[in-house]
Amino acid sequence: MSAISRDDVAHLASLARIELTEQELNDYAGQLDVILTAVASISEVAADDIPPTTHAVPVVNVFRDDVVTPSLNRDSVLDHAPAAEDGRFRVPRILDEE
Repeated sequence: MSAISRDDVAHLASLARIELTEQELNDYAGQLDVILTAVASISEVAADDIPPTTHAVPVVNVFRDDVVTPSLNRDSVLDHAPAAEDGRFRVPRILDEE
């Protein structure tokens, strides 16, 4: 016996506001039945003594601590810039807004 009927597919299609042909209703009923059967078989395999997992391997934090280090001297950097103004890099205007 099919877990999902053609009428169920028609109802779902109407809720989703999708127009399906008669052939599509029949095809999707069979396809959805296969999917539901596969999901049901997975739930049969799941054991109560095995904790659920989100990853196949342990996940560890790979972030490093923030460490303050000296940065470049602003005047030295601006001396090497093609154009500088008021202690900042000067770049060509790309927007017409003021």
